[in-house]
Amino acid sequence: MDLSNVTWIKSSLSGDNGGDCVEVAKLGNATGRPGLVAVRDSKDPGGPALLFTPAEWGTFVDRVRTDGLGLG
Repeated sequence: MDLSNVTWIKSSLSGDNGGDCVEVAKLGNATGRPGLVAVRDSKDPGGPALLFTPAEWGTFVDRVRTDGLGLG
């Protein structure tokens, strides 16, 4: 799937120092996969992206907000 024309958003918590970051894009009709959410490594923008349904993404975000997935 060609994701070169989607708008990627980096977390506002990411610094400008090129650290470990992820970017997220909501896919639209132009991709043929409307509603999906793509996630990629900001250090490898041409690399692979993970695709999530809106329900999967919502569950992930809710879990991170609730308990941080046990990280840190």
